[in-house]
Order: sequence, then structure tokens, then C-alpha cells
Amino acid sequence: MRNSVSINLRKNEIIIKLNEEAEQKEIVAKLKKKLPDLKKLYQDEKTPIKVVGKVLKNKEIDEIQDLIKSTIDVEISFESPKGLGLHNIRKTFERKIAVSETKFHRGSLRSGQKLETEGSLVILGDVNSGAEVVASDNIVVLGALRGLAHAGAKGNKQAIVSAGLFDAVQIRIANIVKEINRDEEPQHKQAYISIVEDRIIIE
Repeated sequence: MRNSVSINLRKNEIIIKLNEEAEQKEIVAKLKKKLPDLKKLYQDEKTPIKVVGKVLKNKEIDEIQDLIKSTIDVEISFESPKGLGLHNIRKTFERKIAVSETKFHRGSLRSGQKLETEGSLVILGDVNSGAEVVASDNIVVLGALRGLAHAGAKGNKQAIVSAGLFDAVQIRIANIVKEINRDEEPQHKQAYISIVEDRIIIE
């Protein structure tokens, strides 16, 4: 049986490593068994805990954090980035995009609107200039994409962007940004955008 959770004691912190293949309920069950023994080692100390090893969704991070806090009241950090966006990328994760959760948004996004989601995002409408869509995996716009799209926002370089009409001035996938020069890149109908050899390619 695989070890879904391993605990390593270091001088200034305690590392809880999660198996990348383990399911959340398996991790939670193992933590419930291991945390009481870990607490016995603490006494009056406040050694921080760092959780590493698996890309977690926000709700999974919250569940694990609450579980640890309920047993040991110490500072907890996660190597997996909790927020979306370029500024929150702490490590590049490459995951298969075929197993992504998908959210559908009906209607167009106007200038000034921003939509963020875990997993993939399908927009049943347009993303107008000045609007922004951010997803940890893929972004599909059935209408026109004129605003900013940032796919793979947690570092997933396997993510793609697809649009019925691509007319944006900038596109982002993971930590790679491409500025669009209209003299070089005309409007694309049914654009498929991905990363090839660390470069964003529009097809």
C-alpha cells in the first residue's frame, strides 16, 4: 500500500509530504491518524509546518489546513500556490489537461469584469476588451476573445486557450506571456493557442 502522507522533522520546520497520486479522502484519513502522534513531539514549541508534494485545489488546501490547525495550532504553509495569477506561481506544475474540472459561464464579459476559476473555463459568449479570464487549466471562448485570457495560471504548461475569434493584444499560459503585434498576427478565427518549446503558438 502506498504511503499517502509522510512527515519529516527538520531543524526549523516540519515537512508533510503528500503523495501526488493520493485522493483527498485518503490524505485526510492518514492525517487524522498521524497528527496526534506529531502533536506529542511539539510540547511548547511552535515549529511551522510546510505541506508539499501535490497540487491542491483551494477547497482541499482549506480542508487540510483546518484539520492540522484543529490538532496543532501552528503556522502552516503550502508549496502548492493557493491563488491564481502570475504573482502566485511558486512552482511550475505540469499536469494532464484531460482530467480537468470545467466551469461554464453563460453570457459575455464586459470591460472591467474578471472571472477566475479552478480547472477549465468555457465562456458561452464574448470576452470583450478590458475584461479578464483566469483559469488554472484551459480556457475556451465560444465567441470573440478580445480581453485578457490567462490559462494554466498555477503553472500548467499543458493548458490551452481556444476562441471562436481571437483578437486580443496579450495572451498568457502558465508563466509565459505573449504580446500580440497586429502587424504580425492578424485576427484568428477559431484560434487554438498552446505552448510549444516554451513559446506561445497561435494556430
